Amino acid sequence: MTIREVLEKNAIEKPSKIYFYYDEMTHTYSEMDRFANRVANGLASLGAKKGDHVCLLLTNIPEFIYCMYGTTKSGMVFIPINPALQADEVLYILNNCEAKYLVVEGSHLELIRSIRDKCEYLKDVLVVGKEISKDELMFSEMMSSTSDDPPSVKVVNDDVASIIYTSGTTGRPKGAMLTHGNYMFDASAIVKRAQMTENDRFMCILPLFHVNGQVATTLAPLYAGGSMVLVHRFSASTFFQTVDKFKPTAFSAVPTIYAMLLNTPGTEQYDLKSLRFCICGAAPMPVEVFKNFEKKFNASILEGYGLSEGTCASSVNPLEKKKIGSIGTPLEGQDMKIVDANEKELPPGETGEIVVKGPNVMVGYYKNPEATAATIVNEWLHTGDLGHIDEDGFFYIVGRKKEMIIRGGENIYPKEIEEVLYQHADVVEAAVCGVPDKFYGEEVKAFIQLRPGSAKSEKDYLDYCFSKLARYKCPKSVAFVDEMPKTATGKIQKRKLIEDPRWTAE
Repeated sequence: MTIREVLEKNAIEKPSKIYFYYDEMTHTYSEMDRFANRVANGLASLGAKKGDHVCLLLTNIPEFIYCMYGTTKSGMVFIPINPALQADEVLYILNNCEAKYLVVEGSHLELIRSIRDKCEYLKDVLVVGKEISKDELMFSEMMSSTSDDPPSVKVVNDDVASIIYTSGTTGRPKGAMLTHGNYMFDASAIVKRAQMTENDRFMCILPLFHVNGQVATTLAPLYAGGSMVLVHRFSASTFFQTVDKFKPTAFSAVPTIYAMLLNTPGTEQYDLKSLRFCICGAAPMPVEVFKNFEKKFNASILEGYGLSEGTCASSVNPLEKKKIGSIGTPLEGQDMKIVDANEKELPPGETGEIVVKGPNVMVGYYKNPEATAATIVNEWLHTGDLGHIDEDGFFYIVGRKKEMIIRGGENIYPKEIEEVLYQHADVVEAAVCGVPDKFYGEEVKAFIQLRPGSAKSEKDYLDYCFSKLARYKCPKSVAFVDEMPKTATGKIQKRKLIEDPRWTAE
C-alpha cells in the first residue's frame, strides 16, 4: 500500500480515532486526511503536479506532518531540510533537488531571503507563522482557501515519495530517493517486530527531517492504526512530564538521549507506566546505559540498525529474545550479511562490511548514478559499517569502514569539514577526526597545519567553521601541528594524529 492508501483507509475505518497529539492540539484520522488533501490541492492550485519537488524547512510542528502526507497524496516528492543547516548548505539542497516549492518556518525566513535570488528552480515560498513580503505566500491562507476533497492523482508504490539528503565522503550531501513502497514496507516491518497494535501511542522526540522520525514514529503508528505524539523539541527536563501527560507506549531515541534521561532527577514524581518499549539507533548503545535504563524505567529497549539509504531500519532486536550489545536480526522481508572486499559472504565471527538487501533499499541517489552504482552492488546496499554475525544470526557493529563521526546520533563526515577548513587562506592541510567523548560518544576534532607566520588561535578557526557549517558539524577543538603524518603515497594518517600522546592527554 502507498502512504496515501494507508491514511485514507484509516480515515474511513476509524474516522474519529485520534491519530495526532501536539501540545493541546489533536487530530483524528479523518481530520488529518482532510489537512493532507488541503496541502495537495493547495499546491496544485499553485501549479504543482505529480513528481514536483517540495522542500520542507520545518522543525517538529504539525505543518510538517500535513505536508508530508499532502505531498505524498498527490504524487509530489517531499524533501526535508535540517533546520540547523547554514545558508550555503540549504542553497545546495534546493538547487540540487531542483525544488519548485518550499514550505519554511518563519524563524528561517531571513535565511531563505538571503539566498532566494540564487535558487535556480524555486517558484513559490510558503511561510508558516510569520508576516510575508510580496514574493511569498502564507501557508495558512493556502490551507484555508482550498478544497479538502481527495486529489484526483494516481499514486503507486514505485513512485518516489521523498528525497533524504545525507552527507557523504565526497563532501557534498547526496539525496537518497525513497519510494512509497520503501516507506510502507519498512514501517510495516517495524510494526511486526515491535508487536505494535492500534493501542500503541508513539512519541516522536527526534527531528522529523530524519527518516527515524518519519518512519518509526509517524508511519509505523499510522500502519498499525495507532497514534503519535509530536514533541516540538526534545528536552530532558520536560520529557517525563510529557510522558505523564500523553501516556505514550513507545518512543525512539539515540544513546545520548537515553544517557541524559537516565541522569535526569525527579523522575519518580511522574507516571511512566505507559511506556512499553523504546527503540534505540543511530549509534551503539553503551551496555551500562542500556541495563540501567531498563531497570529504572521498566521499559524494554529494542536496539536496532539502519540508514537513510535503507529507509530507516534494517535490523532490530526481537522483544522476546534480545541480546544487549547487538543490533538484532534482520527485519522480516530483508536480508543482511557480512562480506569481505570481494563481496564474499563471511561466516559467523568474522568481521566485514554489513550489506543490506530488500524492499527498503532506496531507488538510488538523485542525479548521482556514480554514487548509486558504488553503493548498491547487485541489489545489495553497502553500508560502510563493519560488523560480524553470531551463530544465532544476531548482528554486531564493531567499527566504521567510512570515516563518519557519530556525535550524539548525528552523522558527521570529516571531508565536508576539511573542505571548509581548506578554504581558509592560512590553512596548508587539515584533517578532521572523531575523538571519544563521555557525553556525545564522539566529538569532532580538527588538526590543522598552518602557513608559516600564521596566528594559532583556536577560537578563530572554530568561529570560521561556525560561519560555514551547521553547529553540530563544527569541531569542538583544534590542534595545530607542524607536519601531518603521512603514508608513502601521501595520505594523511589520521589514526596517528588521534593516538599522538599530545592530543590523547587533553
